[in-house]
Amino acid sequence: MIFGNLSGRSTLFSDALAYDVATLSGGSFSDDPMRVLAVWDHFRDWASRATLTGGRAFAEADLGAPAPRPGQIFAIGLNYRDHAAEAGLPLPGDLTVFTKFSSSLTGPVSEVTLSGSSVDWEAELVVVLGRTARRVSAEEAWSYVAGLMVGQDLSDRVVQTAGPVPQFSLGKSFAGYSPVGPWLVTPDEVSDPDDLAIETRVSGVIVQSGRTSDMVFGVSEAIARLSRIVTLEPGDLIFTGTPAGVGMSAKPPRFLRDGDTLETTIHGIGSLRQSFAAAGEPVEVA
Repeated sequence: MIFGNLSGRSTLFSDALAYDVATLSGGSFSDDPMRVLAVWDHFRDWASRATLTGGRAFAEADLGAPAPRPGQIFAIGLNYRDHAAEAGLPLPGDLTVFTKFSSSLTGPVSEVTLSGSSVDWEAELVVVLGRTARRVSAEEAWSYVAGLMVGQDLSDRVVQTAGPVPQFSLGKSFAGYSPVGPWLVTPDEVSDPDDLAIETRVSGVIVQSGRTSDMVFGVSEAIARLSRIVTLEPGDLIFTGTPAGVGMSAKPPRFLRDGDTLETTIHGIGSLRQSFAAAGEPVEVA
């Protein structure tokens, strides 16, 4: 099943057509994507039996974030072996976790205003929770996943590292710095949800090319470890880390510039497309 947010409304997608959930269900399910995610098991059961009628064509520019107001956004750092190697750091023994604030979320096609001259790209598989998870085992963790999305963890490296301690969450939460989508794809729609090809292109040049099977902590292990400490709720997001090829590790470093385009693709899920414009004034950091 492919579920998403079209012009702010809960939508099913099939064969390049969009089906409005509230209309199709006769009002049994909400037009608000977050309210649908809150009753995901019931919704998925209904959707598996629903006859799709009244489909219409749509513009990609009208797609919004599939989970637009998550209660929690978790992000995992150094979660790909090749990314840790390019950073010159040892593999972590446990999850390295920070957050991204929800005001940074945007849909899959957007123009982003750069916060400065050191904004980097990080292609990520994003997990959307579909059930409340507390002390979940790795063996059962996938059953708590509503679906998968493509994501970018855009990062202002100056802001991220400013101050006496790193400010990861602030440096990664400027407006538009968390594009996700283009929709939520249920795990059964892909041949192996633990092994997906992921790629980033900057102005047409491939800069990241990896597979999610290179994660240090895969999706199931990440959910299990997070849920030992926090309660995960339907609609929560987990950004699962990025493979090698980020701009700060290039020689010389290469960051996003005015006029650049960024395309992020995960095979079997879809693509994001961002364009970038320079800010009038860079962000000042202490």
